Amino acid sequence: MTDVARLAGVSHQTVSRVLNGHPSVREQTRLRVRAAVEELGYRPNRAARALVTGRSQLIGVVAQNSTLYGPASLLAAFELAAAAAGFAVSVRRVRELDRSSISAAVEHHRDQRVAGIVAIAPTASANDALADVPAGVPLVIVDGDPERGAPLVTVDQEAGAYAATKHLLDAGHSTVWHVSGPADWFDAAGRVRGWRTALTEAGAEIPPLAAADWSAAAGYQAGQMLARMPEVTAVFAANDHLALGILRAMSERGRSVPGEVSVVGFDDVPEAAYFIPPLTTVRPDFDAVATETLALLLAQISDGGHPGGEVLRRTISPTLVERASVAPPRA
Repeated sequence: MTDVARLAGVSHQTVSRVLNGHPSVREQTRLRVRAAVEELGYRPNRAARALVTGRSQLIGVVAQNSTLYGPASLLAAFELAAAAAGFAVSVRRVRELDRSSISAAVEHHRDQRVAGIVAIAPTASANDALADVPAGVPLVIVDGDPERGAPLVTVDQEAGAYAATKHLLDAGHSTVWHVSGPADWFDAAGRVRGWRTALTEAGAEIPPLAAADWSAAAGYQAGQMLARMPEVTAVFAANDHLALGILRAMSERGRSVPGEVSVVGFDDVPEAAYFIPPLTTVRPDFDAVATETLALLLAQISDGGHPGGEVLRRTISPTLVERASVAPPRA
């Protein structure tokens, strides 16, 4: 910084103001300092800055080592939001969402002196581990237990599933079958609740649940079973990959979609519009989840790690995207 100041012909304090975006610097001076920074290849030392200010510009994220579209999209959106706010992100991925793995990841971030921690914790075991995080450590949980008292940001899974199921009922189907995600995921449980609520309110029969994981292979297996049942005319899949497997199974069994069976998914993966037929699905707003997560975390950081009067729970509403995979049932 002293070298930059000498080359630009300004004080050390002026260089500091320019680097921190302070408004009380003349534009000509700002340009001269920026030119000196580029010429010397100067880069601020984040570690030294944290020692001086007492505040790190690093946020730790704990996430499952997974390529699932939802968690991966959320992580990418959060990294962009954090960067826009001047924070770097350190991601610690875990193979399993168990207590020991989550606890180790949290301790890793604490050793790095991160300003705060975000945990994408969609299962009960992951949430249990986060109960061990010491008070005073800024922490926000994403897609965690809706009943948990810690700061939490979630997509409204129930509302999304309700909208998907009601859309099929409104198309004229007497009931809707559901292929669910893993039972230990809060997202999957919320989508089951929304599906059941919509059927109950409509006075429709609630068919047996077809439990699966999040994969297209599991959707294909469930679809093979459903395709053999002539009474199945509408299916809500817990995510788009399950829906993709169901579409293939229906096609192989000679049951046209949407001619004989209507299908709705969840997530709106980029490929959903190019399925055959294009898939009606529920689109979560991952950018909004990331923005709200960052806002809750920064509020804690500013307040010394305490949520204070902040609302502890932020729920983001998803959107139903209508495409060609839904039609009225045949007479």
